[in-house]
Amino acid sequence: MASVGKILRRTFLIGSAAIVGGVAFGTYYVTRPAANPLKPGEGEAALNPFVLIDQNGVTLFAPRAEMGQGVRTTWAALIAEELDVDLDQITVLHGPAAAAYYNSALVGEGLPNKGYDISNFQHNLGEALGVLGKTLSLQVTGGSTSMKDGFDRMRQAGASARETLKRAAANRLGVDPSDLKTASGHVIAPNGDKIAYSMLAEDAAGLEPVEVPLRDPSEWRYLGRSQPRLDMVGKATGTAEFGVDVRLPGMKFASVRMNPKLGGAMNGFDDSAARSMPGVEQVVDLGTGVAVIASNTWLANQAVEAIDVDWGDAPYPPETEDIFARIAEAFDDAPNSTMRDDGDVSASPENATEITAEYRVPYLAHATMEPMNATALYTGNALELWCGNQAPTLIQFRVANTAGLDTEAVQIHTTYLGGGFGRRGELDFGEIATKVAMAMPGTPVQTTWSREEDMRHDYFRPGAIARMRGAVQDGKAVLIDGKVAAQSPTQQAVERYTGFPGGGPDKVLVEGFFNQPYAVPNYRMSGHIADLAVPVGFWRSVGNSHNGFFHETFMDEMAHAASRDPLEFRLDLMKNEHAPSAGCLEAVKDMSGWTGQTTEGVGRGVAFTYSFGTPVAQVIEVVDEDGTIRISKAWIACDMGLALDPENVKAQMFGGMMYGLSAACFGEITFAEGEVEQFNFPDYDAMRMHTAPQVEVRVLETNRHMGGAGEPGTPPSMPALGNALFDLTGKRARSLPLINQFNLLI
Repeated sequence: MASVGKILRRTFLIGSAAIVGGVAFGTYYVTRPAANPLKPGEGEAALNPFVLIDQNGVTLFAPRAEMGQGVRTTWAALIAEELDVDLDQITVLHGPAAAAYYNSALVGEGLPNKGYDISNFQHNLGEALGVLGKTLSLQVTGGSTSMKDGFDRMRQAGASARETLKRAAANRLGVDPSDLKTASGHVIAPNGDKIAYSMLAEDAAGLEPVEVPLRDPSEWRYLGRSQPRLDMVGKATGTAEFGVDVRLPGMKFASVRMNPKLGGAMNGFDDSAARSMPGVEQVVDLGTGVAVIASNTWLANQAVEAIDVDWGDAPYPPETEDIFARIAEAFDDAPNSTMRDDGDVSASPENATEITAEYRVPYLAHATMEPMNATALYTGNALELWCGNQAPTLIQFRVANTAGLDTEAVQIHTTYLGGGFGRRGELDFGEIATKVAMAMPGTPVQTTWSREEDMRHDYFRPGAIARMRGAVQDGKAVLIDGKVAAQSPTQQAVERYTGFPGGGPDKVLVEGFFNQPYAVPNYRMSGHIADLAVPVGFWRSVGNSHNGFFHETFMDEMAHAASRDPLEFRLDLMKNEHAPSAGCLEAVKDMSGWTGQTTEGVGRGVAFTYSFGTPVAQVIEVVDEDGTIRISKAWIACDMGLALDPENVKAQMFGGMMYGLSAACFGEITFAEGEVEQFNFPDYDAMRMHTAPQVEVRVLETNRHMGGAGEPGTPPSMPALGNALFDLTGKRARSLPLINQFNLLI
């Protein structure tokens, strides 16, 4: 029977870095190549795990999930750049669950450094540790790592495939490979004759792959330029297959209902009303919930709601305020980490002005547009699972355990994702779908969660509290002493994935808190883990999402206490600490025409967050329209180090900001009698087209190392908006959502 990898069970996580413990890996074990999961047929060549060539052309097996971030297109461009094929000649499919598709960048992200001050040695160490992703079978899309992971690997895969095809052509033509050229999917002979790659597939399949140096960026045709999205036509025409679109012969449909008091038991149920409904085929006891299999999803939804269930109590305090009281209690214990402790914060410098503040943010749902779903076909000795997911190998392990099968008997089909944001890195929806399908062997069953079930059974972004103390002197910050308390998504996730408790200093808890590039002489930032059983998980930008709000709202308060312009205040502290970050602030100052002065009825706020290797600055403008406040404009500047597709980066920054603004304005998960009170989008609203600002994005490329794009746009949006509202109204927002304090346009 499968487990979450014997190796994974012998590890624990510090932040997001895997630290080997309890087992010794030999050099061979760590560095040996992963098996190629592609099994080519006759006339096909799997030149590496990513490139398959057959009579139809070139297929890229991209191991990162496409959930709207454009990863398939840019990974195809990385391959095409070295393989010498045109972008539209590549068919892109998601790779199967396999160790060969490990994320080589994820492990290095967990090293205990600030990131912006990382040395070349530390950077190289992080890259070297990336091979542990293979050992741990971490085929994961997350942490804004897809491009950092694929940048070298995909180009190397393309270059190796190109040279192997040239060698196959050289053998056929009886010439030296160096006499041959390649272009647009063909090998070109000295006399100008062309041989299509597809015609060389069979010959190339028998050759050892050739390793060659990568091309100089001056030769790039695609990278650094914006490309049309390869998934655009399918999504525009409705032919792209998401999880809910899967249709198989003889398929049945199911809906699920779990305890609304999260983690509580199911004491019993009466399903007689559901069983009497025409079209209902089976009621499934899931142990902690129930499911109904029926002829269609709507009927399954109605039937599962007709079941009378006796639910047990939740293992956490029943009311929101009681939960936050428990979070606050975490401050009484020693910190889990103090990852920044510069100077001496025990007392303020003489003649300095000291300020204090406490901030609070709520639990948040992921609220993906496509609710959780999966289609499973269980035959007794094998299982197939179709779903959008962010971790194919992990979900393969989990469902194999659930079905009592070896992992080799489980096939994962990863579809497009209708939103992930970290939610589809969880495994529960696959496990539940497997249990449902096991009740009807030989029949494919699609289990779809209702919107209400999805909203109320998330792994939520944890609620958090920050207590800040600072001091300013002569117009500058001279002391910052911050503490944040929250549940740990990392520790919970480790236990969910492995069955073992997580441990060690949690970098994710304090990311965006301890690692901001401000030169403050006395600077201590600590993290306190709250002991609560509310299910929490990785939400877009994770710890940065709340810490960005805490840190940058407090920076604004310090600027005003120092009687300084908030942007110039930040810039003075940053310009000698990290030039790329300062460059982002300079850029939004220029883009917005920032003067530090606003006219009557207009407010502007600035915020900055360094996260996922990318500094991002934002300026947001709000206007008062007859007592209703509208977000009118926003300016974003980011420094990617290297932007492989600038327009796609802009789209990600825009989308990340909008996700953050939705949370800042409206997002809030609350509890009453142990149950989540929000059921659907009327209870958990988001930004709409008429409430969205005009946005301008500038992409800079001065950073030493490539940063991420999918998440860094989220953290600064919340404090930038709060700071703008302060500029407009004089009222400081120290808690979210803002709709509870301001008359925002809805």
